[in-house]
Amino acid sequence: MTTADLLKAMFPRGWPRMAALFCLSLFLTVSIAACSNPEASPPSVNTRVTAADIADIVPDESTLATIQAAGKVKIAVPADFAPFGFVNTAMQPIGYDIDIANAVAERLGVEAEVIPVVGNYRIPFLQTGRVDLIISSLGKNDERALIINFSEPYAPFFSGIYGGPELDIEAIENLEGLSLGVAQGALEDLEISKLVEESEVNVDIQRFANNSLTASSLISGQVDVIATGNVVAAKLIRDNPDRQIESKFILKNSPCYVGVRKGDQPLLEEVNAIIADLKQSGRLDEISMAWFGEPLPEELAAS
Repeated sequence: MTTADLLKAMFPRGWPRMAALFCLSLFLTVSIAACSNPEASPPSVNTRVTAADIADIVPDESTLATIQAAGKVKIAVPADFAPFGFVNTAMQPIGYDIDIANAVAERLGVEAEVIPVVGNYRIPFLQTGRVDLIISSLGKNDERALIINFSEPYAPFFSGIYGGPELDIEAIENLEGLSLGVAQGALEDLEISKLVEESEVNVDIQRFANNSLTASSLISGQVDVIATGNVVAAKLIRDNPDRQIESKFILKNSPCYVGVRKGDQPLLEEVNAIIADLKQSGRLDEISMAWFGEPLPEELAAS
């Protein structure tokens, strides 16, 4: 009896995704045990689960067909991560990802049911069928790629240099002689320190205890520019429109992707087509301007 046959016997057809989760959990548990004790005897049964095993227990019907039949798509969105997703005074979810979720549903021709989800629960909600898609500031890495599929990137998430319009800064060399604020120990601190050392540019780096103090240092004129994440910069731009703060260049780019279940290729292709259309029509730029105060980065817009 193959692994897939065993799983089919253990789980009813109505619960294929729970079976897939069981597969993955079992595989990871055995793998961790083997790594922690390399001299241990191998298990008496073959517990290795392959991608083919999991694919074999995914139902024949596609999620896209199910969505179209129901007239509704269930989408996981951020619960408390402004400006990607948060609640307004009327306790309604708003934000960049909510606008994207509504745009995706509109182009699918169905109603959007947005389900606010805390970060750690996003992938389990997708795998167990509680949602059809994840649009929740989801980053891509090798571990996640083992268990879900990713769309083309749809949202900017990056660290950059920010300052006023009077400064012409396009690269690290243009920071020569300027003062730069950064949150001590943050990703931006590590990136800018490395770039300054490699380029041998003379920059007065001033480190602050947190992002809030770093942002305040730019507004108060304590520093010429700051290195921070685009989420922090978006709030700074919204709160200080008279300062005309703008992005100068990107330090590190980590865009966001829509998460789709393994085996849902028709839905993945449809989502990718929608993202391409949103980029081409300029709608994605409009949403980015509304929530981040700047258009999509050039490399993301062209992807």
